Amino acid sequence: MRHAPAGLAHGLAYEAIAAGRIDVMDIYSTDAKIERYGLRVLEDDRRVFPRYDAVLLYRLDLPLRLPQAWKALQSLEGKISERQMIRLNAAAELEQKSFAEVARAFLSGSGAGAAPARSFLNALFGGNFWRLTREHLLLVFAALFAGIVVAVPLGLVAARVEAAAQPILALVGVIQTIPSLALLAFLIPLLGSIGTLPALIALFLYSLLPIVRNTHAGIEGVGQGMREAALALGLVPRDRLLLIELPLAAPSILAGIKTSAVIGVGTATIAAFIGAGGYGERIVQGLALNDNTTLLAGAIPAAALALLIQGAFELLERRVFPALRRRT
Repeated sequence: MRHAPAGLAHGLAYEAIAAGRIDVMDIYSTDAKIERYGLRVLEDDRRVFPRYDAVLLYRLDLPLRLPQAWKALQSLEGKISERQMIRLNAAAELEQKSFAEVARAFLSGSGAGAAPARSFLNALFGGNFWRLTREHLLLVFAALFAGIVVAVPLGLVAARVEAAAQPILALVGVIQTIPSLALLAFLIPLLGSIGTLPALIALFLYSLLPIVRNTHAGIEGVGQGMREAALALGLVPRDRLLLIELPLAAPSILAGIKTSAVIGVGTATIAAFIGAGGYGERIVQGLALNDNTTLLAGAIPAAALALLIQGAFELLERRVFPALRRRT
């Protein structure tokens, strides 16, 4: 029986072939796990696959701006054999050395050497932990703030203008269904850049739906009796909104903000695929190296941050809403 070929992440394919789940796979000829699993590399005698040689891309003025660095790069040309590259890759991927350590050992001529044992706590709270934390918090809360500024007025418009309710809710709902990687891939050519800016815009767009829906539901949930009482007191629409409707809808609005914040923590990990940093940087590296320790060192802080944010919002609800109820 013939089977159509199925796609599989490159790093995971080695475990699949070692377990007998697949029979053949494409590889890079300098992969570290070729020797580890005792695999035989078949010669591509019909040249089905293009060559995958390393090529240095640089700006034309680089040799003038950084002559010493350029000379050092040129000195590496043709010096690393296929067998050496396999050993260097193994030092990073299998022995859990950092890229800097592997490169330093090669340039000093000492070889890869034996890597010291690395604990999970060392990987978790490694040298880049606080930098990644700052980057992740910036992504989440900058996008959340922009989402609140835009989504709460949109929810108010949806609640006040009946004809606008469905278009607004439908629009933010459709945005939420766009896969995150697809949205990032669309924003990169649109903005002409990678990194923080497209990531923030994507996170901002994903933050809209929960806040808009909950604002709309909260305002709609204000009883007709409260509105009639406000009219009887002679309150103008602005005062009715600020003094009656928004305080009563505040629990629902805050619940939407909390949902957006928690979703943003998880979605922000995808931003590392376009160089925006955050905990996703470790997840990307772990996936590339098939390194579960590095992957978990990025996933666990993201999950812990989501729990902390959810707990902080729940504490805020208990502290603030009793005061709001007393005022209303």
